[in-house]
Amino acid sequence: MHKPKVLYSGPFFNGDEIDAAIDCLKQGGWLPSGPNVAKFEREFSRKFGFAESLMVNSGSSANLVMIAALKKYFGWSDGAEIIVSVVGFPTTVAPIVQNNMVPRFVDIEWSSLNWSLDAVEAAINEKTVAIFSSPVLGNPYDIDRLKDVCDRHGIKMIADGCDSLGTKYKGKWLSSYFVSSSCSFYPAHHITTMEGGMVSSNLPGFGKLARSIAWWGRDCYCVGECNLLTNGTCGNRFDMWLEDYDSPVDHKYVFSNIGYNLKPLDLQGAVGMVQLAKFDEVHQKRRANYERIKHFFSIAPSSIRIVDEQADAETSWFGVPVVCARTELKHSLQKHFEDNGVQTRNYFAGNLLLHPGYKHLGNAKDFPNAYEVLNRVFFLGCHPGLTEDQLQWMEQVLREFVANKPVMVDGYSWDVAA
Repeated sequence: MHKPKVLYSGPFFNGDEIDAAIDCLKQGGWLPSGPNVAKFEREFSRKFGFAESLMVNSGSSANLVMIAALKKYFGWSDGAEIIVSVVGFPTTVAPIVQNNMVPRFVDIEWSSLNWSLDAVEAAINEKTVAIFSSPVLGNPYDIDRLKDVCDRHGIKMIADGCDSLGTKYKGKWLSSYFVSSSCSFYPAHHITTMEGGMVSSNLPGFGKLARSIAWWGRDCYCVGECNLLTNGTCGNRFDMWLEDYDSPVDHKYVFSNIGYNLKPLDLQGAVGMVQLAKFDEVHQKRRANYERIKHFFSIAPSSIRIVDEQADAETSWFGVPVVCARTELKHSLQKHFEDNGVQTRNYFAGNLLLHPGYKHLGNAKDFPNAYEVLNRVFFLGCHPGLTEDQLQWMEQVLREFVANKPVMVDGYSWDVAA
């Protein structure tokens, strides 16, 4: 059998996305965010059950805007604490610090690789205002228990949904359990607009606040063709908008927040509409590929396992997490896949407190499970573009590893889990 290159992820594209992008450019109405982005926001909200959604230029920006808007919406003070897993991608943590609040880290548990709910509850104190959840590779944990904890303590549930778009828990969109949710449209994610992200919520008035922060902080909320109206959406574009200035001012140049410029391109909205129509197919293919990969890992010894789907969940898998009992086993298995053209990825940053930019936020060794993540965990892709040849090759590569592995690894019998 030939050796196909197996990428861990990539865009599920055909000519329809390219045609949509080119048509948007040829129409020439808007280059930055315009009617195509506005339509994508509306359709995305309709698909996933949100009152409002705001498209921005990346999933990382979505987290930044979401935390900034929630801080103002709920009146959180500087120094307030938000509980977050110490393992993951840094842009779940960075917006907390960038908004002058404090990330309160908790360790993970090994069965699911998600944060320990015991640790979450133990971390709550008088400064805690929220938890910021990022389910590992789309697979949730016991949401009912977390909701009970948050309700009892009066704290908010926020979702970094960049890896879990489309996941359901007890038949409901996972994102519906949270006050606000982000997602990413990076090419590796479930659907892509080349780059891009979304902030979504059902909180009344939250969308306008988030849009202001993402659009320079301005007070005006005209979108797309409404920008062409002489008097704007509100009908009072030129009015007494500034309290300490006694003449009419153009509402487009009134700024009610300190904000950013995080707008996407309008062609990204056009691509997003095409991708959104494919979402159900993407979801089913990701789930089927996860099951296929999990099945062929059944030949591996107990020292190598695939993380199971959480009870009551319908996970839209971002990747297939592989947990090894020992460090050398993980590194040798990962190297074997890579040497044979099968891309792998670590569980993102592992323990974030090991990294230079985050060391000042805590001691990595205070989180012993997270400290072991880089030693024992990696993931394989299950994206919808995987072909039958690629899946067969992944299985063959694994079979060769199992057939050729010595009895002893790192001083331990390799067929015994830790």
